[in-house]
Amino acid sequence: MSVVPFRQEYLPAPTPATVTVFASPTSWVESDAVDQCRQVATLDGMVHVAGMPDLHPGKGAPIGAAMASTVLYPHLVGSDIGCGIAVFPIALKRVVPERLAARFPDLDRSLDPDRDADDPAWSVLDGEVPAGHLDGLGTVGRGNHFVELARVGEVLDPGHAARLQLAAGDTVLVVHSGSRGLGERILREHTELRGAGPAGDPAAYLARHDDAVRWGSLNRRLLAARTAIALGAEPTAPVVDQCHNLVEVRDGHYLHRKGAAPGDGRDVLVAGTRGTPSYLVAGHAGAQANYSVAHGAGRKMSRADALRRGRAKHTVEELRRTPVGSLVVCGDRQLLFEEAPSAYKRIEQVIADLVGHGLATPVATTVPLVTYKTPDVGVAARGDRRPERRQAEQRRRGRR
Repeated sequence: MSVVPFRQEYLPAPTPATVTVFASPTSWVESDAVDQCRQVATLDGMVHVAGMPDLHPGKGAPIGAAMASTVLYPHLVGSDIGCGIAVFPIALKRVVPERLAARFPDLDRSLDPDRDADDPAWSVLDGEVPAGHLDGLGTVGRGNHFVELARVGEVLDPGHAARLQLAAGDTVLVVHSGSRGLGERILREHTELRGAGPAGDPAAYLARHDDAVRWGSLNRRLLAARTAIALGAEPTAPVVDQCHNLVEVRDGHYLHRKGAAPGDGRDVLVAGTRGTPSYLVAGHAGAQANYSVAHGAGRKMSRADALRRGRAKHTVEELRRTPVGSLVVCGDRQLLFEEAPSAYKRIEQVIADLVGHGLATPVATTVPLVTYKTPDVGVAARGDRRPERRQAEQRRRGRR
Protein backbone atom coordinates (compact mmCIF):
# COMPACT_ATOMS: atom_id res chain seq x y z
CA MET A 1 0.00 0.00 0.00
CA SER A 2 1.45 3.28 -1.01
CA VAL A 3 1.33 6.19 1.33
CA VAL A 4 0.39 9.57 -0.06
CA PRO A 5 2.55 12.20 1.65
CA PHE A 6 0.71 14.89 3.63
CA ARG A 7 0.60 18.22 1.87
CA GLN A 8 -0.43 21.28 3.87
CA GLU A 9 -2.74 23.68 2.05
CA TYR A 10 -2.02 27.37 2.63
CA LEU A 11 -5.28 29.23 2.15
CA PRO A 12 -5.01 32.86 1.04
CA ALA A 13 -5.72 35.46 3.71
CA PRO A 14 -9.13 37.10 3.50
CA THR A 15 -9.12 40.07 1.19
CA PRO A 16 -9.67 43.33 3.11
CA ALA A 17 -12.64 45.47 2.21
CA THR A 18 -12.19 48.24 -0.30
CA VAL A 19 -11.57 51.76 1.00
CA THR A 20 -12.48 54.96 -0.84
CA VAL A 21 -11.93 58.46 0.55
CA PHE A 22 -13.96 61.14 -1.20
CA ALA A 23 -11.57 64.04 -0.80
CA SER A 24 -9.47 66.01 -3.25
CA PRO A 25 -5.64 65.97 -3.03
CA THR A 26 -5.68 69.46 -1.54
CA SER A 27 -8.14 68.56 1.25
CA TRP A 28 -6.95 68.16 4.82
CA VAL A 29 -7.30 64.47 5.72
CA GLU A 30 -5.08 63.09 8.48
CA SER A 31 -3.18 59.91 7.67
CA ASP A 32 -4.32 58.51 11.04
CA ALA A 33 -7.92 58.73 9.87
CA VAL A 34 -7.13 56.89 6.63
CA ASP A 35 -5.24 54.28 8.65
CA GLN A 36 -8.33 53.79 10.82
CA CYS A 37 -10.40 53.21 7.67
CA ARG A 38 -7.91 50.56 6.57
CA GLN A 39 -8.02 48.92 9.99
CA VAL A 40 -11.81 48.79 9.85
CA ALA A 41 -11.50 47.25 6.37
CA THR A 42 -9.76 44.20 7.91
CA LEU A 43 -12.68 43.36 10.22
CA ASP A 44 -14.48 40.09 9.54
CA GLY A 45 -17.32 40.58 7.10
CA MET A 46 -16.37 44.12 6.08
CA VAL A 47 -17.19 44.86 2.45
CA HIS A 48 -16.53 48.54 1.78
CA VAL A 49 -15.43 51.62 3.73
CA ALA A 50 -16.27 55.07 2.40
CA GLY A 51 -14.51 58.07 3.94
CA MET A 52 -16.20 61.44 3.57
CA PRO A 53 -14.26 64.69 2.98
CA ASP A 54 -14.71 65.58 6.68
CA LEU A 55 -12.94 62.34 7.71
CA HIS A 56 -10.91 62.54 10.94
CA PRO A 57 -9.66 60.11 13.60
CA GLY A 58 -12.02 58.90 16.31
CA LYS A 59 -11.84 56.64 19.34
CA GLY A 60 -11.52 53.16 17.87
CA ALA A 61 -13.13 54.06 14.55
CA PRO A 62 -12.92 56.91 12.04
CA ILE A 63 -15.42 59.79 12.16
CA GLY A 64 -16.85 60.81 8.84
CA ALA A 65 -17.12 57.28 7.48
CA ALA A 66 -19.77 54.87 6.22
CA MET A 67 -18.88 51.19 6.59
CA ALA A 68 -20.77 48.28 4.98
CA SER A 69 -20.37 44.79 6.45
CA THR A 70 -22.10 41.43 6.72
CA VAL A 71 -21.38 41.64 10.47
CA LEU A 72 -22.85 44.21 12.87
CA TYR A 73 -20.25 46.11 14.93
CA PRO A 74 -21.79 48.45 17.56
CA HIS A 75 -18.48 50.23 18.21
CA LEU A 76 -18.47 51.51 14.61
CA VAL A 77 -21.61 53.51 15.42
CA GLY A 78 -20.28 54.62 18.79
CA SER A 79 -21.99 55.81 21.94
CA ASP A 80 -24.03 58.73 20.61
CA ILE A 81 -26.47 56.61 18.65
CA GLY A 82 -29.07 58.80 16.98
CA CYS A 83 -26.96 61.96 16.86
CA GLY A 84 -28.03 64.16 13.99
CA ILE A 85 -28.87 67.64 12.73
CA ALA A 86 -32.33 69.10 12.18
CA VAL A 87 -33.45 72.43 10.71
CA PHE A 88 -36.61 74.17 11.97
CA PRO A 89 -38.15 77.32 10.47
CA ILE A 90 -38.75 80.02 13.11
CA ALA A 91 -40.77 83.19 12.65
CA LEU A 92 -39.41 86.10 14.69
CA LYS A 93 -40.72 89.66 14.71
CA ARG A 94 -37.35 91.28 15.31
CA VAL A 95 -33.95 89.65 14.97
CA VAL A 96 -31.47 91.37 17.27
CA PRO A 97 -28.82 88.75 18.14
CA GLU A 98 -27.68 90.48 21.34
CA ARG A 99 -31.21 90.47 22.74
CA LEU A 100 -32.08 86.99 21.54
CA ALA A 101 -28.85 85.51 22.95
CA ALA A 102 -29.95 86.60 26.43
CA ARG A 103 -33.33 84.89 25.96
CA PHE A 104 -32.06 81.41 25.17
CA PRO A 105 -33.32 78.94 27.79
CA ASP A 106 -31.08 76.79 29.97
CA LEU A 107 -30.71 73.75 27.73
CA ASP A 108 -28.54 71.99 30.30
CA ARG A 109 -31.65 71.60 32.45
CA SER A 110 -33.62 68.52 31.42
CA LEU A 111 -37.39 68.43 31.09
CA ASP A 112 -39.16 66.44 33.79
CA PRO A 113 -42.67 65.11 33.02
CA ASP A 114 -43.87 65.89 36.54
CA ARG A 115 -42.02 69.07 37.43
CA ASP A 116 -42.42 70.53 33.94
CA ALA A 117 -45.81 69.05 33.12
CA ASP A 118 -47.13 72.43 31.93
CA ASP A 119 -44.17 73.26 29.70
CA PRO A 120 -45.57 73.98 26.20
CA ALA A 121 -42.56 72.26 24.59
CA TRP A 122 -44.25 68.93 25.33
CA SER A 123 -46.62 69.67 22.44
CA VAL A 124 -44.07 68.14 20.05
CA LEU A 125 -44.19 64.77 21.86
CA ASP A 126 -46.37 62.31 19.96
CA GLY A 127 -46.80 59.17 22.04
CA GLU A 128 -44.36 57.85 24.62
CA VAL A 129 -40.72 58.79 25.14
CA PRO A 130 -38.66 56.07 23.37
CA ALA A 131 -37.33 53.45 25.80
CA GLY A 132 -38.90 55.50 28.62
CA HIS A 133 -35.54 57.27 28.90
CA LEU A 134 -35.98 60.61 30.67
CA ASP A 135 -32.39 61.43 31.70
CA GLY A 136 -31.17 64.46 29.76
CA LEU A 137 -34.40 64.89 27.84
CA GLY A 138 -34.50 68.29 26.17
CA THR A 139 -30.80 69.02 26.76
CA VAL A 140 -28.18 69.76 24.13
CA GLY A 141 -25.13 67.99 25.60
CA ARG A 142 -21.46 68.88 25.21
CA GLY A 143 -18.75 68.45 22.60
CA ASN A 144 -19.76 69.71 19.17
CA HIS A 145 -23.50 69.75 19.93
CA PHE A 146 -25.32 73.06 19.63
CA VAL A 147 -28.58 74.88 19.06
CA GLU A 148 -28.17 77.72 16.61
CA LEU A 149 -30.34 80.58 15.45
CA ALA A 150 -29.34 81.26 11.86
CA ARG A 151 -30.56 83.05 8.78
CA VAL A 152 -30.78 81.54 5.34
CA GLY A 153 -27.94 83.12 3.39
CA GLU A 154 -27.25 82.36 -0.26
CA VAL A 155 -29.87 80.27 -2.05
CA LEU A 156 -28.00 78.09 -4.54
CA ASP A 157 -30.91 75.98 -5.84
CA PRO A 158 -34.04 78.18 -5.75
CA GLY A 159 -36.42 75.44 -6.86
CA HIS A 160 -35.29 73.00 -4.20
CA ALA A 161 -35.25 75.68 -1.50
CA ALA A 162 -38.79 76.68 -2.47
CA ARG A 163 -39.96 73.09 -2.03
CA LEU A 164 -38.59 73.28 1.52
CA GLN A 165 -40.32 76.67 1.90
CA LEU A 166 -37.00 78.40 2.57
CA ALA A 167 -35.95 81.76 1.16
CA ALA A 168 -32.97 84.05 1.62
CA GLY A 169 -33.26 85.99 4.87
CA ASP A 170 -35.52 83.47 6.60
CA THR A 171 -34.57 82.53 10.15
CA VAL A 172 -34.14 78.91 11.20
CA LEU A 173 -33.06 76.92 14.23
CA VAL A 174 -30.31 74.37 13.56
CA VAL A 175 -30.16 71.68 16.24
CA HIS A 176 -27.27 69.22 16.58
CA SER A 177 -27.72 66.68 19.36
CA GLY A 178 -28.14 62.97 19.96
CA SER A 179 -29.44 60.37 22.38
CA ARG A 180 -27.47 61.68 25.35
CA GLY A 181 -27.01 58.88 27.94
CA LEU A 182 -29.23 56.33 26.20
CA GLY A 183 -26.83 55.51 23.37
CA GLU A 184 -23.91 55.50 25.78
CA ARG A 185 -25.67 52.94 27.97
CA ILE A 186 -26.43 50.71 24.99
CA LEU A 187 -22.80 50.69 23.82
CA ARG A 188 -21.44 50.24 27.35
CA GLU A 189 -23.59 47.17 27.97
CA HIS A 190 -22.37 45.70 24.69
CA THR A 191 -18.67 46.40 25.32
CA GLU A 192 -18.85 44.96 28.84
CA LEU A 193 -19.74 41.63 27.25
CA ARG A 194 -18.05 41.69 23.86
CA GLY A 195 -15.60 44.59 23.75
CA ALA A 196 -15.17 45.87 20.20
CA GLY A 197 -16.50 42.61 18.81
CA PRO A 198 -19.67 42.07 16.82
CA ALA A 199 -23.15 42.16 18.30
CA GLY A 200 -24.04 38.82 19.87
CA ASP A 201 -27.71 39.32 19.00
CA PRO A 202 -27.98 41.78 16.10
CA ALA A 203 -31.78 41.94 16.25
CA ALA A 204 -31.75 42.81 19.96
CA TYR A 205 -29.10 45.49 19.42
CA LEU A 206 -31.01 46.98 16.49
CA ALA A 207 -34.21 47.20 18.55
CA ARG A 208 -32.45 49.24 21.24
CA HIS A 209 -30.51 51.19 18.61
CA ASP A 210 -33.76 52.18 16.89
CA ASP A 211 -35.11 53.46 20.21
CA ALA A 212 -32.03 55.66 20.57
CA VAL A 213 -32.43 57.00 17.01
CA ARG A 214 -36.06 57.91 17.72
CA TRP A 215 -35.05 59.44 21.06
CA GLY A 216 -32.43 61.62 19.37
CA SER A 217 -34.96 62.91 16.86
CA LEU A 218 -37.46 63.67 19.65
CA ASN A 219 -34.75 65.45 21.61
CA ARG A 220 -33.96 67.73 18.67
CA ARG A 221 -37.65 68.61 18.42
CA LEU A 222 -37.85 69.37 22.14
CA LEU A 223 -34.71 71.52 21.98
CA ALA A 224 -36.12 73.49 19.05
CA ALA A 225 -39.49 73.89 20.76
CA ARG A 226 -37.95 75.09 24.04
CA THR A 227 -35.82 77.61 22.18
CA ALA A 228 -38.59 78.85 19.89
CA ILE A 229 -40.94 79.43 22.83
CA ALA A 230 -38.23 81.27 24.79
CA LEU A 231 -37.61 83.52 21.78
CA GLY A 232 -41.32 84.30 21.43
CA ALA A 233 -42.10 82.04 18.48
CA GLU A 234 -44.26 78.98 17.86
CA PRO A 235 -42.63 75.53 17.60
CA THR A 236 -42.50 74.12 14.08
CA ALA A 237 -41.78 70.78 12.44
CA PRO A 238 -38.31 70.29 10.95
CA VAL A 239 -37.77 70.66 7.21
CA VAL A 240 -34.62 68.53 7.55
CA ASP A 241 -33.76 65.96 10.22
CA GLN A 242 -31.06 63.42 9.44
CA CYS A 243 -29.16 61.19 11.83
CA HIS A 244 -25.43 60.66 11.24
CA ASN A 245 -24.60 58.03 13.90
CA LEU A 246 -26.57 54.90 13.10
CA VAL A 247 -26.64 51.52 11.38
CA GLU A 248 -29.19 50.41 8.83
CA VAL A 249 -29.75 47.16 6.96
CA ARG A 250 -29.29 47.74 3.24
CA ASP A 251 -28.77 45.33 0.36
CA GLY A 252 -28.15 42.50 2.80
CA HIS A 253 -25.42 44.41 4.64
CA TYR A 254 -25.17 46.36 7.86
CA LEU A 255 -24.37 49.92 6.83
CA HIS A 256 -22.67 51.66 9.77
CA ARG A 257 -22.45 55.44 9.73
CA LYS A 258 -20.21 57.30 12.16
CA GLY A 259 -20.36 61.02 11.44
CA ALA A 260 -21.84 60.41 7.99
CA ALA A 261 -25.36 61.31 6.94
CA PRO A 262 -27.68 59.33 4.66
CA GLY A 263 -27.19 60.83 1.22
CA ASP A 264 -29.46 58.74 -0.98
CA GLY A 265 -31.98 61.33 -2.12
CA ARG A 266 -32.31 63.02 1.26
CA ASP A 267 -31.68 66.61 2.30
CA VAL A 268 -28.85 67.10 4.80
CA LEU A 269 -27.53 70.09 6.72
CA VAL A 270 -23.74 69.82 6.58
CA ALA A 271 -22.63 71.86 9.58
CA GLY A 272 -19.85 74.38 9.28
CA THR A 273 -18.61 76.02 12.47
CA ARG A 274 -20.07 78.68 14.73
CA GLY A 275 -18.03 81.19 12.73
CA THR A 276 -18.80 80.01 9.19
CA PRO A 277 -21.89 79.16 7.15
CA SER A 278 -23.40 75.68 7.04
CA TYR A 279 -24.70 74.13 3.84
CA LEU A 280 -28.05 72.53 3.17
CA VAL A 281 -27.44 69.97 0.43
CA ALA A 282 -29.47 67.49 -1.59
CA GLY A 283 -27.69 64.16 -1.32
CA HIS A 284 -27.49 61.77 -4.26
CA ALA A 285 -24.65 59.48 -3.22
CA GLY A 286 -24.43 55.98 -4.68
CA ALA A 287 -23.05 52.62 -3.64
CA GLN A 288 -19.37 53.61 -3.89
CA ALA A 289 -19.98 56.22 -1.17
CA ASN A 290 -22.18 53.79 0.78
CA TYR A 291 -25.10 56.10 0.01
CA SER A 292 -23.69 58.71 2.40
CA VAL A 293 -22.50 62.32 2.56
CA ALA A 294 -20.45 64.37 5.03
CA HIS A 295 -22.07 65.59 8.24
CA GLY A 296 -19.94 68.66 8.91
CA ALA A 297 -16.64 70.43 8.50
CA GLY A 298 -14.72 67.77 10.45
CA ARG A 299 -12.04 68.47 13.03
CA LYS A 300 -8.49 69.26 11.95
CA MET A 301 -7.22 69.65 15.54
CA SER A 302 -7.71 67.45 18.56
CA ARG A 303 -9.47 69.07 21.48
CA ALA A 304 -6.18 69.27 23.38
CA ASP A 305 -4.45 71.00 20.45
CA ALA A 306 -7.34 73.39 19.93
CA LEU A 307 -7.26 74.31 23.63
CA ARG A 308 -3.50 74.86 23.66
CA ARG A 309 -3.32 76.81 20.42
CA GLY A 310 -6.51 78.74 21.06
CA ARG A 311 -5.34 80.03 24.42
CA ALA A 312 -2.19 81.32 22.76
CA LYS A 313 -4.08 83.16 20.00
CA HIS A 314 -7.48 84.22 21.36
CA THR A 315 -9.19 85.63 24.41
CA VAL A 316 -12.49 84.31 25.71
CA GLU A 317 -14.25 87.49 24.62
CA GLU A 318 -12.87 87.15 21.08
CA LEU A 319 -14.34 83.65 20.82
CA ARG A 320 -17.76 84.84 21.96
CA ARG A 321 -18.04 87.00 18.82
CA THR A 322 -17.36 85.07 15.63
CA PRO A 323 -15.84 86.12 12.28
CA VAL A 324 -19.36 86.34 10.78
CA GLY A 325 -20.49 88.64 13.60
CA SER A 326 -22.60 86.06 15.43
CA LEU A 327 -22.68 85.50 19.18
CA VAL A 328 -21.76 82.35 21.09
CA VAL A 329 -23.67 81.43 24.24
CA CYS A 330 -21.19 79.34 26.22
CA GLY A 331 -20.30 79.53 29.89
CA ASP A 332 -17.67 76.80 29.61
CA ARG A 333 -14.37 78.49 28.75
CA GLN A 334 -12.56 75.28 27.85
CA LEU A 335 -15.34 74.32 25.45
CA LEU A 336 -15.07 77.72 23.77
CA PHE A 337 -11.47 76.98 22.82
CA GLU A 338 -12.03 73.31 21.96
CA GLU A 339 -14.83 74.23 19.56
CA ALA A 340 -13.22 77.31 18.03
CA PRO A 341 -13.79 77.67 14.27
CA SER A 342 -10.04 77.29 13.69
CA ALA A 343 -10.22 73.72 15.09
CA TYR A 344 -12.23 72.62 12.05
CA LYS A 345 -11.62 72.15 8.35
CA ARG A 346 -12.88 74.62 5.77
CA ILE A 347 -16.54 73.82 5.15
CA GLU A 348 -16.25 75.24 1.62
CA GLN A 349 -13.66 72.58 0.76
CA VAL A 350 -15.82 69.80 2.21
CA ILE A 351 -18.78 70.93 0.10
CA ALA A 352 -16.57 71.27 -2.98
CA ASP A 353 -15.41 67.68 -2.52
CA LEU A 354 -19.00 66.43 -2.19
CA VAL A 355 -19.92 68.27 -5.37
CA GLY A 356 -16.75 67.23 -7.20
CA HIS A 357 -17.41 63.55 -6.48
CA GLY A 358 -21.07 63.80 -7.45
CA LEU A 359 -22.39 63.09 -3.97
CA ALA A 360 -24.50 66.20 -3.32
CA THR A 361 -25.86 69.45 -4.71
CA PRO A 362 -25.85 72.59 -2.52
CA VAL A 363 -29.30 74.09 -1.93
CA ALA A 364 -28.66 77.01 0.46
CA THR A 365 -26.38 78.27 3.20
CA THR A 366 -27.29 79.10 6.76
CA VAL A 367 -25.33 81.84 8.54
CA PRO A 368 -25.08 81.79 12.36
CA LEU A 369 -26.66 84.57 14.41
CA VAL A 370 -26.53 83.01 17.88
CA THR A 371 -24.93 79.64 18.67
CA TYR A 372 -25.85 78.08 22.01
CA LYS A 373 -23.42 75.66 23.68
CA THR A 374 -24.00 76.06 27.45
CA PRO A 375 -25.74 78.72 29.58
CA ASP A 376 -24.12 81.74 31.26
CA VAL A 377 -23.12 84.06 28.43
CA GLY A 378 -25.51 86.69 29.78
CA VAL A 379 -23.06 87.43 32.59
CA ALA A 380 -20.20 87.97 30.14
CA ALA A 381 -22.39 90.03 27.82
CA ARG A 382 -22.99 92.48 30.66
CA GLY A 383 -19.24 93.06 30.93
CA ASP A 384 -18.32 90.62 33.70
CA ARG A 385 -15.21 88.87 32.39
CA ARG A 386 -15.07 86.49 35.36
CA PRO A 387 -18.55 84.97 35.84
CA GLU A 388 -17.14 82.08 37.82
CA ARG A 389 -15.56 84.53 40.29
CA ARG A 390 -18.86 86.27 40.76
CA GLN A 391 -20.60 82.96 41.37
CA ALA A 392 -17.95 81.97 43.90
CA GLU A 393 -18.43 85.30 45.70
CA GLN A 394 -22.17 84.70 45.84
CA ARG A 395 -21.59 81.27 47.35
CA ARG A 396 -19.26 82.77 49.98
CA ARG A 397 -21.85 85.38 50.90
CA GLY A 398 -24.46 82.65 51.22
CA ARG A 399 -22.34 80.85 53.82
CA ARG A 400 -22.01 83.94 56.03
